[in-house]
Amino acid sequence: MKKLFILKAVDSKNMESIASDLQENKFKVLQSDNKFILMRKKRYGNTVIQLGCLFFALFFFYPLILVNVVYFTYSLLWNSPNVLITTEKKDAEGNNLEYNTIEEVLEKANAVL
Repeated sequence: MKKLFILKAVDSKNMESIASDLQENKFKVLQSDNKFILMRKKRYGNTVIQLGCLFFALFFFYPLILVNVVYFTYSLLWNSPNVLITTEKKDAEGNNLEYNTIEEVLEKANAVL
């Protein structure tokens, strides 16, 4: 299961400010409301790894194309970070939310693998 990063915002202006910072880092808004903004940055995997696999697959070992497709699919579907920017302090069950920092989010979004 994908990890959902949760960022705390004081008010809606702060939410918009955080969202614009993330949009500068190629995050896209998936859904928004007056209490939250859900964003995602699609990751397609490391280009060097994919080109290397493709080169070896085309010239030496054809089944390596399957490894390349699996790596791309993993990167896109399960390794793309999701971020929830919210003003809420508790989840649906009444538990306190655990917040992440924007540095953690950007580190995950810009990771090589």
